Amino acid sequence: MTTSSLPHLEGPVCPMPLNHGDQIVMGDGSGGQMSQQLITNVFQSRLTSEALAANNDFGSVAFPNASQLKGRVVVSTDSHIVAPLVFPGGDIGKLAVCGTVNDVSMSGAVPLYLTAGFILEEGLPTRLLEQIVDSMRDAAQEAGVQFVAGDTKVVEKGKADGMFINTTGIGWLPEGTSIGGECAKPGDVVLVSGTLGDHGIAVLSARGELGFETEVQSDTAPLNGLIQAVLQAAPHTHVLRDPTRGGLATTLNEIAAQSKVAIHLDETAIPVNPVVRNACEFLGFDPLYIANEGKVIVIVPPNEAEAALAAMRHNHYGQNAARVGVVEATPAGLVLLKTIIGGTRVLNTLAGEILPRIC
Repeated sequence: MTTSSLPHLEGPVCPMPLNHGDQIVMGDGSGGQMSQQLITNVFQSRLTSEALAANNDFGSVAFPNASQLKGRVVVSTDSHIVAPLVFPGGDIGKLAVCGTVNDVSMSGAVPLYLTAGFILEEGLPTRLLEQIVDSMRDAAQEAGVQFVAGDTKVVEKGKADGMFINTTGIGWLPEGTSIGGECAKPGDVVLVSGTLGDHGIAVLSARGELGFETEVQSDTAPLNGLIQAVLQAAPHTHVLRDPTRGGLATTLNEIAAQSKVAIHLDETAIPVNPVVRNACEFLGFDPLYIANEGKVIVIVPPNEAEAALAAMRHNHYGQNAARVGVVEATPAGLVLLKTIIGGTRVLNTLAGEILPRIC
């Protein structure tokens, strides 16, 4: 984090005793002693690394065994504006870490480092901020990544809806790995790692705006361990993609367009939590368009499909993994769904936003 916002970990950073208030105030973003107290008490007591402790305007890190490795650096960045900040199964902090770890992982890379930028609204309860940073620490530890840089700013009340977080992830992609949305081929098998729509319905339920409640939990999770297991079992994997905003249907449309292929799905094979399905029926939503934050689409050659599926099911986050479709040459650029009643319908790209402020 920057010099103005992250003091050194060792020793006192100012002559004043550390005694931060119950809420974020404008002075917490001043770059002075109040900022230093906030960063020391809330952030550096939880997110620690040698790069942060150096107290520079940058993080200097090394890649493991870099002199022996051949490959490429993979970088992904994302901003998170979910409402509410805390929801069943997670919060904005866990979402920020897992979302960025997963984005880096979709290339086949191993995520290593994260940066974090916080926009805090005046009046945000300090206890809530601490809870969210704790979630970030726990998620980073589970994923095996380190925070190496970041920044904190404070804006006036009413200007940030509590908190916004931007995270950037850095990973290492070994030489010879070629995975992307343009790599799907006719004959490939389409797999998903579990039930769809859990995150979107959990967040919507937590808002309480539509007068319904569910017991469903968000699926927010770091998937890098699952993905590396899949790549060991299916080394010729063609596509990895997390179906976040727009859900499975929109994500597969993106892949079909990139690869100039058709993707044929079997509705009876697609896993959906019955609670999510019921909520979608009540609200008039299609679960295939609802956001996920802990699922991955895997498209593999047919001879590696069973191995990839077994690897997913062996992982905690892939126990409900399923084979849901195949890739064909025509009609290129379309996603077709064989329905439960035996008909076929086109799954188009989502035109607008079903659930805003979801990730």
